[in-house]
Amino acid sequence: MPRPQVCGRGINYIKNKLTRQYAATNWVFLLLQGAIFYGDDMKKNDVITSTASGYGTEGEAVFVCDGTPVFVPFCMEGERAEIKILSVKGGAAYGKCEKLLSPSPERVLPQCPVFTKCGGCQLQHMNYAAQTAFKTSLVKNTLRKIAGIEAEVLPAYAGEKTYRYRNKLVLPVGRDGEGNTLIGFYAPRSHRIVPVSDCSIQSPWCAKVIAAVKEYMSLCKLSGYDEASGRGDIRRIAVREVGGKFVVALVAAKSVNAAPLADILQKELGEITLLLNINKSTGNAVFGEEWRVVRGDGFFESEDMGVKFRAGANTFLQVNDGVRTELYGEIVKEAADGGAVAIDLYSGGGMLTALLARACKRAYGIEIVKEASICADELKQLNGLSDKMFNICGRVEDELAGVFARTEGERRVIVCDPPRKGMERSVCEAVKGSGADKVILVSCNAATLARDLGIILGALKDEGGVLKKNPDYASTSAYKIDYIRPYDMFPQTKHVETMVVLRRN
Repeated sequence: MPRPQVCGRGINYIKNKLTRQYAATNWVFLLLQGAIFYGDDMKKNDVITSTASGYGTEGEAVFVCDGTPVFVPFCMEGERAEIKILSVKGGAAYGKCEKLLSPSPERVLPQCPVFTKCGGCQLQHMNYAAQTAFKTSLVKNTLRKIAGIEAEVLPAYAGEKTYRYRNKLVLPVGRDGEGNTLIGFYAPRSHRIVPVSDCSIQSPWCAKVIAAVKEYMSLCKLSGYDEASGRGDIRRIAVREVGGKFVVALVAAKSVNAAPLADILQKELGEITLLLNINKSTGNAVFGEEWRVVRGDGFFESEDMGVKFRAGANTFLQVNDGVRTELYGEIVKEAADGGAVAIDLYSGGGMLTALLARACKRAYGIEIVKEASICADELKQLNGLSDKMFNICGRVEDELAGVFARTEGERRVIVCDPPRKGMERSVCEAVKGSGADKVILVSCNAATLARDLGIILGALKDEGGVLKKNPDYASTSAYKIDYIRPYDMFPQTKHVETMVVLRRN
C-alpha cells in the first residue's frame, strides 16, 4: 500500500488517542496499519505533501511531517509541495521537490542554466529581498541555537551587485569518460565537474577565460586532469581581477608550455600576468608549491580605500569589492574611536591592518601564513607605515600574549577575522580576558561565530572539555553586544559575512 500524501501532528494525536482508548480492539490495530497511518516511519522513496515552515542553515526549506523535519533544497518558506524522500537519518529526512503546488510570491526564475546542478549557488530561486531576510534570520537563529544568545540582528547589508560581483574565479579542469575536456564547477558535495561556458555571479570576463582555456588546450593537445587515475595535464585555472588587470594562474600536473595561453588571454582580457603552478599532489589543494612566471611580473600593484598593495595569485582579498569596502570602512570607523591601538588577528596580507594603522594610534597584525606576512611587510613599505604597522608571523594563540604585553596600559581594540573554522578556544579566552575597550568579530561562518562569541561573552562555559550554555552570562560578562550586522558578500549563495561589535562592560 503506498504511503498517503498527508502529514502533520493531527494524525499522530488521533493514533495515540485511539491506541490508549481501544488497546484491546483488533479493528483499531488494523486501522493503524492501514491507509490512514501506513508507513508512519518515514523511509526512502516515500512521497509526502507538506508546507515549508522555515529554512535550514544551508538555505533549504524545512517541511515537517509527523514531527520529522524534511530538508529540501530550492524550495521556499510557505510553499506547499510534493516531496520525495531521498534519505532518512539522525531523526531528520532529506528530499527533493517532485511537484510545486503553491509557489511563493518571492520565487523568481534563476539566471543560471545549471542552477541546482552546480554547487556554487543555493538561492537563485529567491528574490533578493528574501535572500537577505534569510541571511539575517540565519545569523540570529544560529546565535540562539548554538550559544543561547538572544540578540537583535540588523538587516543584512546588500551591495549594489547581486550578480556579476565576484573578482576571483577558480575553475577545475577535468575530462569525461571519453576523454573530452570539462571546465566548470563541482556539483554539490562532490568533485564531479558540471561543465559551464559562463557563470552569472562571476564578472563578465568569466566566459572569455573559459573559452580561452579550451582554445589553448585544443591547440596544445593537452588533456584535463582525472582525479581518480591521477592522469592528465591541466588541473584548474585561477583568475583574479585587480583594478582592471588580471592575475592568472594555470595549475598543471606537470610542466607545460603556457606561453600560448598568455597570448590568447592577453588578446581577450588586456593586461595580464600569467603564472604556471605545478601541482603533483593527489589531494585537494588548489596550488602546488612550484611557481613559474610565464608573462609579466606575477603580480600587479593597485590601490583600494587609499591603501597601495600588491596582488598575486595567492593573495587573499574579499571577492566582492563593493561590500568589502563597506565592511572594512565600518570596521575602521569602530576601531578608530578614541585613538586606541588596534590588534588585527588572522591579518592575512595586511590590507585591513594598514587601514587600521592609518586610523588608529598604531596597529599590530598576526598571521600564520609566511607568504601573507611577507605581503603585509611589502604593503607596509609601499604605504609608508613603518612606524605604525607591525606584522608578526606566527600562530595567533602563540603571539597574542606578547602583543598584549607590548600594549599594556594602552586603550586597545581587537579585530578578529579568522578563517571559516573560527578561532582557537585559547584565543577566545585570551580575548575575553584582554580588557580591550572594544572587540570586533568578523566571520563568514555563522556557526563558528556563535561558538566564538559565546565563549568571549561567557554564554558558553567549558565543563570538562564540553561547551555548555550559561543562561546567566549577561550579569558577569566582560563585554556586551553593541550591534550585529550581516554583510551579503556572497549573493545567490548560502554564505554570509557577519560583523559583531562588542564593548567592554
